[in-house]
Amino acid sequence: MIYSLRGTVVHTEPNMIVVECGGVGYQCSTTNQTIAKLPKEQKQVLIYTYLQVREDAVNLFGFYDLNELSCFKMLISVSGVGPKAALAILSDCTPEKFALCVASGDYKTLTRSQGIGPKIAQRIVLELKDKISNEQLTQAVSEGPVSIDLDASNVSEAIGALVVLGYSQSEAAAAVAKLDGSLPVEELIKGALKKLALG
Repeated sequence: MIYSLRGTVVHTEPNMIVVECGGVGYQCSTTNQTIAKLPKEQKQVLIYTYLQVREDAVNLFGFYDLNELSCFKMLISVSGVGPKAALAILSDCTPEKFALCVASGDYKTLTRSQGIGPKIAQRIVLELKDKISNEQLTQAVSEGPVSIDLDASNVSEAIGALVVLGYSQSEAAAAVAKLDGSLPVEELIKGALKKLALG
């Protein structure tokens, strides 16, 4: 198993990079998120990898950080989700945003990715909801550690109200997560709207 590559990125194109290590160029399928994080100059980079061995092919996938690699592995563990679909989702969603979509049940955001229909998106949310750790959900919100009980009635009502107002479920959950979950529904909605207005 190839765990990682340390070398120079000598070529990039949509969803693919070539990392040269010791004179050998390794072609890695990857995401737009990883490509965007690569240095502009030809500096040495560390890419975390996943090697897929099939009867008809050997494919190498590369990611800028371990969070993205972890999300990729979770996605391809879902029935009906292959590497191409996983890369499409992670090209549109950061690992933090993906974790929040799954934790909040926001499958609609996942359908914005190429080739992801409602049935597959719902299956991803259903199968991965218990696998998304609290730590990953905490990282999804920028303002320090958060604790959100998505099953609490006041929290779910506040998120539901924000969705009615036009926000996606993941945006609403992220805003509510920054507040004290024990607040009344009205206070949660007001506070979340303020945070959403600030961006």
